This record gives sequence, C-alpha cells and structure tokens, in this order.
Amino acid sequence: MNRAARAVLLGDILPMSFETLRANPLRSSLTVLGVVIGVTSIVAMTAMIRGFGDQMRAAIQQMGTDTVVIQKGASHLAAGPHLWDLMKRPNLTEADALAIAELPSAGAVSYQLGGGGPGSVSARFTYGNTSTRPMAVVGGDVKWPQTNFLKLAHGRFFSEFEVDHRRRVILLGHAPASVLFPHSDPVGKVIRFGRHHYQVVGVFEKRPSVLGDNGDQFGLIPSSTYVKQYPAHRVRGFLMRPLMIFVLPRVGVPREQLMEDVESVLRARHRLRLDERNDFEVLTADSMIRLVEQLTRAVALALVVISSIALAVGGVGVMAVMSISVTERTREIGVRKAVGATRAAVLWQFLVEALVVTSTGGLIGAVLGAGVGLTVNIAAGLPLALPWWAFVLGIGFSSGVGLLFGILPAVKASRLDPVEALRYE
Repeated sequence: MNRAARAVLLGDILPMSFETLRANPLRSSLTVLGVVIGVTSIVAMTAMIRGFGDQMRAAIQQMGTDTVVIQKGASHLAAGPHLWDLMKRPNLTEADALAIAELPSAGAVSYQLGGGGPGSVSARFTYGNTSTRPMAVVGGDVKWPQTNFLKLAHGRFFSEFEVDHRRRVILLGHAPASVLFPHSDPVGKVIRFGRHHYQVVGVFEKRPSVLGDNGDQFGLIPSSTYVKQYPAHRVRGFLMRPLMIFVLPRVGVPREQLMEDVESVLRARHRLRLDERNDFEVLTADSMIRLVEQLTRAVALALVVISSIALAVGGVGVMAVMSISVTERTREIGVRKAVGATRAAVLWQFLVEALVVTSTGGLIGAVLGAGVGLTVNIAAGLPLALPWWAFVLGIGFSSGVGLLFGILPAVKASRLDPVEALRYE
C-alpha cells in the first residue's frame, strides 16, 4: 500500500473512529477512565516535582556560585548505619571558621548556627496577641551577609558590637515579618520568643523558596546570643550543635584551590590520617544543585512507574472493550471485507479506534493534571512548573497504551473470515 493510499485510508478511518466513540459514550468513558487517571497522575506529579526542583535550584543559587559551604552532614541522603556514622562526626566549631579565615586563598568567611539537622532550634515569634507557627532560629556572625547574599527589605544588619556583647537583636525573614507586622514597619519593634524579648533591627527580602514560604520562615540573631540562649545538648550521647561555615575565595583565587586548602586545614585540625575519610563535607552550589537534580529525577522516575500501573490497568480495559467491540461488529467486518476491504484496512480501523480512545484520554488527563497542579499550588502554596514535555510524555504514554493493548483486538478483527462473519448472529 503506497503513501497516498494510506492517507486516504486514514482519512476514512478517523471519522469512523470518532463516530464509534460518540455512538457508545458510556463504554468509551469507562474505557478511557484508567488512561485519564494515569496521565493525570503523571502530569500533576511531574509539574510539582519540576517546580520543587526549580525552586530549590533558585534558593541554592542565591547563596552565590563561588560560595563554599562546609558542614558536618553529608552531601547525599543517608540512612541506617550511614546516618549513625554521620552523627558520630565531630561538630564544626567557630575555631574551625577562624582557622579557615587565616588561609591565603580565603576571602570572606562566616558561620551559621542552627537552621538544619539535629540540634537545630525553632520557636514561635510573638508580637502582642499574634504568634507565628514554629520557625527556625538561626545564629550568624557579623560577616554572615557577605557570604549569603540575602538582601534587606528594611532596617540593617546587626553590628560587631552587638555580636560581641550578645545583644538581643533579630532580623526577621519575610514570613514572620508579614505575619506579625502585616501593615506596619517591624524595625524597632520588640518581639518575644522563648523567655526573652528581642528588638527587630531588620527584615530580609522574600527569597526563592522550596515549599511555599518555608525559605522565609526564620529569624537571625547574633551567634554569641544564640550560644548563650541555646547551649549545645546531647542526643543519644552525641553533642548536637549544627554549625555551617561559608567561605568566598579571595579575588583571583580559583574556587577549587580554596576547596583544597579548606580540606587540608580541617583534616589537620581534626587529626585525620591519610587513609581516613573526611569527617566533614565541602560543598558548592553546583554540587548541591546536582544533588537536587538526582533526587528529583529519582522521585520523578518512581512516580512515573507507579502512574504507569494505572495506565496498564487502563490498557487492559481498552483491550477488553475493543475485543467486545470486535465481537459485536463481526457482521460489519464481514460486510466491509465482502465489498473489498483488505486485512490491513480492518487492522488499521480498530487500531486507530484504540489510539483515538487512549489519546483522547491522554489529552483529558493532561488537562486535569495541570488543573490538579494549579489547585495544589494555589491552595497549599507548593511550587509548580508545567514544562511542555510533561504534556507530551502523558499523551505519548497514552498513545503507546493504545498501540500496545489495541493490537490484539485489531489483529483478531483483520483475521475474521468474511463468509463466517456474514453468517454471525
């Protein structure tokens, strides 16, 4: 069959396929239901995972591409014995940060207490009769803004004098500031958390967040005040005080050189032998972004596999309903063959019908998936991205289901003997 003949055949089959769908709306709807559910799941979850990844990358990039982060925890997900090994690592200290600051390759050096991991602190910030949900309390030194690149919307950063004298001053993230002071300037106001009162000296601008406004749910106090108010405590025998060090390379020094120098000085301070692994992690924005991408790809693949189960169920339904349709239309097939229809024409007729059914379901599922993602984004504030390839993936999966599960009924129809088919009651 040449290309022109195939085009004419397809032009005849497509209207017949849509007419069959319209003639049996209930059966068509039930046939396509599993495909709709599967594609809806794929598009909705892909959109939310992609949004999560994009927001995470934006939040990491705000830290600065040249910033080197040193922390106790690992740059990969750990569990079981690996998590236990991480907990046994020594805590980084302010002395480690001071030693790194002495490196010729190091520019600005700062450190942060809390903000993640065991031993971190959270509290409800209160002003008058208004309180926030529990939010992170973070301690920073005077050079903290030089390495984190967070901009202030109002006020100022705390001074070296306030750090040295353990003053109770605080900079609020966008989230607590908007809750406590929705219509007024927070600077100069006194808020309360824990048993103490703190004066607000500044408010950070809203920054890219990973889950709603979680990236803005924090308050920053001087590191010396943090140590005084929140002494280190033990968890299952381990002293917990999460501390992260941020380092920028000196002008003209490659970042890789700085990372080598940091590793050397910390290994010497921690008295590690040549055959021992590092008991700390040296990270950059690039390495953290790669971790996020690995995580999102793994989760996306797992969800696509799970959603494919619903598509497979829908495919079995398509095969069952198409087989019933072939049986019901046996005389019609006999008439078509009697007037000259070839086996290929009958095969393509039923195969295109299966494709039309599943592709229609894929299109409906893609639209519903986008709607589900937008609803979750509006209701819960979760990040969302709707890449074009998510729609192509959903519709492509549904079309593949139509081809895979529609081929058996189509072959069965094409092999019917026209004489026997005409006698069928």
